[in-house]
Amino acid sequence: MLKSTKAFTLIEVLIAIVLVGIILPPLYKLTSLMRESNNQIFKYVEEQSIDSKIIDTLYLDLISSDGNITIKKEDGFSRVCIEESLNSLYGRYPAKVCWVVAKEHNSLIRVEGDSFKLPLNLEDRVDANMVMNNLEFFDVYRGKDGVLVLLKRVNQEAINFAVYGIKKPSKKKQKAKKRDKKIKVRKHRAVDINSTKK
Repeated sequence: MLKSTKAFTLIEVLIAIVLVGIILPPLYKLTSLMRESNNQIFKYVEEQSIDSKIIDTLYLDLISSDGNITIKKEDGFSRVCIEESLNSLYGRYPAKVCWVVAKEHNSLIRVEGDSFKLPLNLEDRVDANMVMNNLEFFDVYRGKDGVLVLLKRVNQEAINFAVYGIKKPSKKKQKAKKRDKKIKVRKHRAVDINSTKK
């Protein structure tokens, strides 16, 4: 006796093909949307980590300062200069650090050097890093015992933080530091003059 084997009929196979044809396009679209969403999340996380590194650097510049911080408003943005900071990206101890917003693309720039004045001269030896583009605002305020920083990029959330424990140096200390700097410069010039005489 022959056993009868069950098989799909042609109609059942056609129905299965039609069902797969109906289900696959939405699944493909869904995977495409998920891939795009993952790329956007990755880009957002990457931007946030870069922003947090920038904020950490600014925070460390401020908290490591001697308290001698100058804040000026220029073109609607703050310009912050820290006369002496122990936070150096280039091995200067102490370093003078300025955070400035350039007019082109409203870019935030960190300038680090030994001793310089803004605007920079050709002789000034500094390292400058463009750290953030498209700033909507960059405001820094000084209080009795701290500094408040507010910054925002276009189409991004605002970032703000406060750094406490930064006291203004007494006028006696500032005068003593200026006097010590002048003495160092005079000694350095005297050494240069003596070395050229030989």
